[in-house]
Amino acid sequence: MSDQTIDLPQMSETRTAKKPTAEFGFYFGIIFLATIPLATFTWALKVLRTGSLKHKGPMARAWTQARIITPMIFSA
Repeated sequence: MSDQTIDLPQMSETRTAKKPTAEFGFYFGIIFLATIPLATFTWALKVLRTGSLKHKGPMARAWTQARIITPMIFSA
């Protein structure tokens, strides 16, 4: 008979979600504002190529990029 148990982490080993700090919000805002021009440019190229507006808009693209880049700064 095979072992059907799973290895659950102990409560002390689990990571808790932290509230974003003011510093994180500050950097997020700067990165978000910096990515808006490039996101707008890439969105416009995509619209011109496909002729469709069904793609993510420039603000959503900039928000996504800021969500990716900002944690990289704080993980170092």
